[in-house]
Amino acid sequence: MVVWQEANSIDDLNDLLVQNNSHKIKPALIESVEKKSIGEELGFEAGDSILTINGKKPRDLIDYQILINEEILELKVIDKEEKVHIITIEKDQDTNLGINFKDSLFDSLKQCNNKCPFCFIDQQPPGKRKTLYLKDDDYRLSFLYGSYLTLTNLNEVDWNRILIQKLSPLYISVHSTNANVRERLLKNKKARDIINQIKWFEDNNLQIHAQIVVCPEINDGKILEESIYNLAKFHSKYKQTVISVAVVPVGLTKFRPKDDELVPINKEFAQKVILQIEKIQNELKSKIGSRFCWLADEWYLIAGYELPKYITYEDMPQESNGVGTIREFLKELNQETNSLPNKISSPKTVSWVVGKLVYEALLPICKKLNRIQGLTVYLYGLPSIYWGQEQVVTGLLTGEDLIHGLEQQELGESLYLPSVMLKMNTDLFLDDKTIGYVEKKLKTNIHVVENANDIINNLIDTSSSKKIVNHV
Repeated sequence: MVVWQEANSIDDLNDLLVQNNSHKIKPALIESVEKKSIGEELGFEAGDSILTINGKKPRDLIDYQILINEEILELKVIDKEEKVHIITIEKDQDTNLGINFKDSLFDSLKQCNNKCPFCFIDQQPPGKRKTLYLKDDDYRLSFLYGSYLTLTNLNEVDWNRILIQKLSPLYISVHSTNANVRERLLKNKKARDIINQIKWFEDNNLQIHAQIVVCPEINDGKILEESIYNLAKFHSKYKQTVISVAVVPVGLTKFRPKDDELVPINKEFAQKVILQIEKIQNELKSKIGSRFCWLADEWYLIAGYELPKYITYEDMPQESNGVGTIREFLKELNQETNSLPNKISSPKTVSWVVGKLVYEALLPICKKLNRIQGLTVYLYGLPSIYWGQEQVVTGLLTGEDLIHGLEQQELGESLYLPSVMLKMNTDLFLDDKTIGYVEKKLKTNIHVVENANDIINNLIDTSSSKKIVNHV
């Protein structure tokens, strides 16, 4: 049941913006409405905004999801023409409205108050789009999307909200449990309290995933070992406050401050860290039933080692942080290429570009594909001239890198480009160059692919090629 009632005037909107000291909360701007949803039935359109739900202003997507979980809703809405309406809805308690918003936060982003020398935001050149310079340290985005935060900018209201709304698990950049070392890394006295903060999560039955960015000669060696074992004290077979730990290599670009104390990761250092962490994994597996800490794939690629077996990643708790991501991708590629045609109906020559760091891992798949009659795939693994990194993951390649690395190469009829290189839902690379600009410079078509299934389906026309037992 739905009842529409037009508000008396635009003054309603102004009142909403100042009441309860919530003037910083903006109306929740609708970006799209799902087909056959309640939102579509109500006539919601992109450009409309929700002001209140049952008299409360949602601060973000979390509030919205909690507030709409009622059987009877009164929504105050402003449409594209700035006309205010009141809508009363009766629905099943767990039924969503099918509304998607332009932003996840309807108030301001909580930004970082640390000065970490390895911060990627500070290692970028000036003059790019503003969003590249936003230092996200917002616990709500951590809960929603798994982004990492440091806990140094939370006030009492934030801590209370985490507790009351059970915002768990959160993803925490620990870097070191040694108070002096963590303060040195974050350049913030508030960073010292990390162990007490984790105890607070334990006392309140909330969980976290942890991250340690390893900086040689600062938080490596014994400091790294102590940090992992200290975090493991919060993980047992009966209670897992700290669910997992990701150990990530520091990434440095040519734009970083010249007076920092950071040392780049090299092959020998990566091999040393792998040996250290795999030993700790074996000890913790025996003691608490989990390897608990995992190395980002980059360590193995830098070291020149094969990636660990898929089973060693357990349930992939840190995949979004680059731990097992490439192993999962290779697994999917192997599955997709398990049964290939001997030939394709129409000859095709294409190129596939990845970061140089993952090139060797993808060569076997590329060779398998090139055994198919009529199909030629050129695999290119590029360094990043833009960032000044020889060994780089695919997601950091820029438009400039593609142009510099491929302009003299044979590309075929199209260039296959992983979507991870682009800003989400746009055609922009990290250096603000567009797909169209790169296509013009390389004189070829660019085909953006999302995943392993997408890559193989586009390389092989399965609708016209008869799949048989793999002979390639």
